[in-house]
Amino acid sequence: MANIIKVLPDSVADKIAAGEVIVRPASAVKELMENAIDAEATKIDLIVKEAGKNLIQVIDNGKGMSPTDARLSFSRHATSKINSADDLFSIYTKGFRGEALASIAAIAQVELKTRTASDELGTEILIEGGKVSHQNPTACNKGTSLSIKNLFYNVPARRRFLKSNSVEMRHIIDEFQRIALAHPNIAFSLTHNDKELFRLRKGNLKQRIISIMGKRYNQGLVPVNEETTSLNIKGFIGKPELARKTRGQQFFFVNNRFIRSAYLNHAIKEKYSGIIANDLTPFYVIFIDIDATRIDVNVHPSKQEIKFEDEKLVYTFLSAAVQKALGAYNVVPTLDFNQESFLGHAAWIPQKPERPKSYYNPFETQPSRPQQSGSFSSNRLSSANWQSALATQPINQNQQEENVTIIPSKEMEDVDANAPLFNEKEIQPFQVHQQYIFYQTKSGVIIINQLAALERIFYSRFYGNIKNGDIAQPQQLLFPIQINLPVSDSDLLRSILIEIKSIGYLINELNENTYEIKGFPSGIPEVDLEKNIEAILEQHKWDLENPTDEHENALVRAIARQHALKANNALNADEMRSLIDQLFGCEMAHLSPSGEPTFVRMSLNDIASFFK
Repeated sequence: MANIIKVLPDSVADKIAAGEVIVRPASAVKELMENAIDAEATKIDLIVKEAGKNLIQVIDNGKGMSPTDARLSFSRHATSKINSADDLFSIYTKGFRGEALASIAAIAQVELKTRTASDELGTEILIEGGKVSHQNPTACNKGTSLSIKNLFYNVPARRRFLKSNSVEMRHIIDEFQRIALAHPNIAFSLTHNDKELFRLRKGNLKQRIISIMGKRYNQGLVPVNEETTSLNIKGFIGKPELARKTRGQQFFFVNNRFIRSAYLNHAIKEKYSGIIANDLTPFYVIFIDIDATRIDVNVHPSKQEIKFEDEKLVYTFLSAAVQKALGAYNVVPTLDFNQESFLGHAAWIPQKPERPKSYYNPFETQPSRPQQSGSFSSNRLSSANWQSALATQPINQNQQEENVTIIPSKEMEDVDANAPLFNEKEIQPFQVHQQYIFYQTKSGVIIINQLAALERIFYSRFYGNIKNGDIAQPQQLLFPIQINLPVSDSDLLRSILIEIKSIGYLINELNENTYEIKGFPSGIPEVDLEKNIEAILEQHKWDLENPTDEHENALVRAIARQHALKANNALNADEMRSLIDQLFGCEMAHLSPSGEPTFVRMSLNDIASFFK
C-alpha cells in the first residue's frame, strides 16, 4: 500500500497556523497593539484603511528592537516573553506565543521599522508571503512602526469571507476599545481612511470610559473596589439607565487581559434582577487581579478564554462586590455596610417602573394634518374588510405554527358589508392591563395585543415613507437637542440618516460624534429624544446581529418598536376604535413586524370549552 501521509511545506503550514491566529483584520490589530504594550510604549497610534483590508499600521514609542531581534521576531515560536514551559503558568505579558508576526507575515505584505534608544540607526525589513525581501539600516524614530498591507492577499478564499467594511471596522473598534480601556495610562489614537476616530489621552479609568463611551456615562458609573487575600476586584458598573439590549459594552479584564466569560457575566447580571428588564445587559468594566499561577491563559489561540483554578470563588467575590457597589450608591439601597464582611446577604427591592404618561393621544380620528404618503388609513373599515383580514388568522397561540385557515362563521357572513364596523350604542371595546384590547363580535371576541398592533401601524407608515421616497413633515423643536454618541454608534447613525429623515426625524451632524435633533416624527410624544435615538440604534444593532430581513426592514422595525413603546398608553373607547381601524388598514395586519400575532379570534365555542 502506498504511503499517504505527507509533511506539509512550510508555506502551507504557516498559512494554516495563520488561520488560527488571524481570523480577520481585527485579529491583527489586537496582536500588534498588544506587542506595542509589551514593548512598554506610552503612546500607540493605529492607522487603518478600508477596514484593515488594505492597511493596518501600528506606531509605538516603545523599546524597539535590534537588527537581530527584528529578524527573529518573524520566526514561528520566537518570543521574548517566556523561556521555559513553567513560564506558561505565570504569564503577565500579552503577546507570549511567538506566533502573531509569523502568522501575519505568511498572509500579508509587511513593512517593519524599529530602533532602540541606544542605536543611532534603526532596521527596516520588508516581507511578502512569509519571505524576507529586504533588510537594511534606516533612519527612524525610537520604537516600532509595523505596517500590514493587503491582508490575505495570497489566501483569496479567506479574503472573500471577510464581511463588509462597516462590519470589519466595528470589530476593529471593539478590539481598540478593549485595549484602550485596559490601559488608561497609555495614549491611543485610531485613524480610518485618513479620518481620526479616537484621540485618547493618558488618564484614569473613569476618564478613559467617558472618552470612549460618551459624556453621558459620567453620571451613570458606579465604582467597584474590593481587595481580598485571594484576588482584587476594581472597575465600574453602570446604573440601570446604561443597560442595553445588545451586548458589547461588557468588559472583563483578568490581569489586564480582556476575557470573555458567560459564567462571570451571570454573577453581575444576576444582581441586576428586578432593576433592569430581563432582555437587557448591564454595562461594566471590571478588572480582576489574581496570582498568575492560579489561572491558565494558554487555552485558546485568541487568548480571550482562560481557566481559573477556583472559578466558583471568583464568582462569589465578584457577585458580592457588585452587590455592595449597587447598594452603596443607592441603586438598591438596602445593604448594611456596618458588617465586617461584605459577603453577607441583602434584601433586594426592585425599583417601581415609571408609568407611561397618559397625556399623549396617537389615535386621533381626525388628524390635524393630512396623512403622509404610505401611512396607514384612519378611515373606518367595512365589516367585509375586517372579515377578510380575520379569515386566515389563527384562533389561538397553539395553532400559530400550523397552516390553519379559519372559515368565517355564518353569523359573520350575514353581516352587511356596508354597515359601520362599530355600533357605538351596543359594542364598546375595553382595555385590560393597558396591554390588550377586547372587542366583541357576533361570533365571539377579538383580543388585540396593543403593543404589537402599534408596531404594525408605525411600521406601515414609516416603511411606506421610505419605499415611496417621501419625506415626512417633522414636529419642530423650539430648542434643538444635542446628543453625543460613542464612535461606533455615531457611525451607525450616520449610515441611516437618510432613512431617519424620511420617517420624520430632523437630525444634523455637528462634528465627529455630536448630532443635533431639530425635529421628530409627528404622531409620537416628545419624550427624551436622546434616549429614543439611542434605543433605536440599540434595536437596529440587535436586528443587524440577528438578521431576518434586509437592512431597510431592520431599521424600520427598530424605529417602529421604539415608537410603539412610547405610545403604549391607556386608551379611551374612541382611541381603541381608531387603533383597530388603523391596524386593519395595514398590510399583514395579523402580524407585528417582528412576527408576533397582533390579535387572536376566539369563538363562543372556544370560550365555552374553558368551562366544560
